Amino acid sequence: MELRSDITINGKKYAKGSNISWAMVYPFFLIHMLMFGGSGFLMAYLSDNVPLAFLYLHGGLAILVYTAFYVSFFGADEVKWMFINAGLGGLGVYTQIGWIVGLFGKNVSDFPIKVHVIPFLYFVLYTFLLRQALLDMLHAREDGIRKKIVETGYVVVSTAVYLISYFSR
Repeated sequence: MELRSDITINGKKYAKGSNISWAMVYPFFLIHMLMFGGSGFLMAYLSDNVPLAFLYLHGGLAILVYTAFYVSFFGADEVKWMFINAGLGGLGVYTQIGWIVGLFGKNVSDFPIKVHVIPFLYFVLYTFLLRQALLDMLHAREDGIRKKIVETGYVVVSTAVYLISYFSR
């Protein structure tokens, strides 16, 4: 993957435009975000004792840091489109979160909108990272035909998952 800005990884500096292996980025971020996103999710939906200010502080700081890393790795234009697509895909995110909280015997409408902000943003960041990982692991980022196939597959699988989760509630 080609870096969009200078970054230091394990004490070694990589210049903007450098190519680094996807294996240096995705395993760490996928696991790290799963842990932070999971803890934010658990605090938001499974505990009535977590102050909203702490949820916003914990999640907001992590989301800000992840977004800064995303700009470094993927560029501001990709991150801009992540947020645009998130706005357009709000219903999909809502149904996925609804399905997930349903696994715990709750309903997404049981919570006020302000509780959903952090889990929704984590969901957006995580699904963005999954798409980026697929593009790099399948060497599709620079191959127009392969990229179109990967992106089409991503949209089809995501839509299927959204529909299944919506109708299984």
